[in-house]
Amino acid sequence: MALVDSETVELSSESRIEILYLNNPETKNSMTVAMGLEFQAQIERLKKNPPRAVVITGKNDIFSAGGNFELLKSFAEKSFETNKKEMFEFYNLFLTVRDLNVPVICAANGHAIGAGLSITLACDLRVFADEGKYQFNFVKLGIHPGMGSSYLAKELFGMETANRLLFLAETVSGKEAHSLGICYDSVPKAEVLQRATEIAISLSESAPMALSELKKNIYDREKLNAALRKEAESQALNFLSQDFKETIKSIEEKRKPVFKGR
Repeated sequence: MALVDSETVELSSESRIEILYLNNPETKNSMTVAMGLEFQAQIERLKKNPPRAVVITGKNDIFSAGGNFELLKSFAEKSFETNKKEMFEFYNLFLTVRDLNVPVICAANGHAIGAGLSITLACDLRVFADEGKYQFNFVKLGIHPGMGSSYLAKELFGMETANRLLFLAETVSGKEAHSLGICYDSVPKAEVLQRATEIAISLSESAPMALSELKKNIYDREKLNAALRKEAESQALNFLSQDFKETIKSIEEKRKPVFKGR
């Protein structure tokens, strides 16, 4: 097995399958700009020499804790226009996964929160851990959902389930996610990568050109981009609010935030 090392993203090759690892153990694989740039670079590498299928997973017994706290904290110090531009660019670093014309399976081998759950939706199929926790926690942080989740959740699960997850910010287990149709399969944590790889191998036996054309036709990237722009603008507005400052303060003080709608 050949391994290409990166700071927070790793790419390994096995047969005709590539496995992309989120690897930022100090912050529970939280998403940073550096990770996003590495992720984008690996996606570009895969686009130039496409495998038959790709599996995305996390190292360190977790998938992703979502947006990095220090990154979130920095937004409160920036202007509306800067945040709007930077959020659109940041989310697009990870959503380049939608530009791969091969099947992508997400092996969410542990908790996936916020943007960490959002990136799973950009993949074609998802395998979750039975005991994992999956949540869109954006509104609990005083911000509009991001990483395309306001569009992807509705597209994949329908309005009722999407609203349940986005408005109520409910935490669901892998088993619950499977019952709601959020993931293709749910298995014990130790078996998630193996199950996702089995699916990838099965897909690798289908005609590559047919799968590639299917990937081009089944998704609407322009609608996703439009949603990203709206999300970036809404989040940029939220970052300037007193409620978001309260979010930062409450996290630092390890307590629940008290929002006042301003």
